[in-house]
Amino acid sequence: MNGLRGEAALLLGDQALRLRPTFTALVAAEAELGPLFALVERAAAGGLTLAELAGLFWHCLDGAPAGLERGAFSERLVAQGLAAVTPVLRVLLGQILAGR
Repeated sequence: MNGLRGEAALLLGDQALRLRPTFTALVAAEAELGPLFALVERAAAGGLTLAELAGLFWHCLDGAPAGLERGAFSERLVAQGLAAVTPVLRVLLGQILAGR
C-alpha cells in the first residue's frame, strides 16, 4: 500500500485489500452515510456504527477482487473482528482529514 497516495491496507483473512479515499469514493460514502465531518466526529466519540464502518470501507475499496459483493465484504469485516479493523479505520479517517 502507498501511504503517499492515501492508501490503507485492510487484511481480511489471508487477503490484503487496498482502501483509498479518492474524491469519488468519499462522495459516494457521503451520499450514503451523511457528511464526512459528522462521521469523523461520531468515530472520535465512539459512536460510529458497524454499518457506517462497513459502508466507508466499501466505498474506499480500490481494486476489489472479482465477484466480491458488499454483503460478503461486510461479513468478512465482522469475522475479522473490530479490534483488527479499528486501526485501519483510524488510518483512513486520518487520511480523510489530512488529505494527501
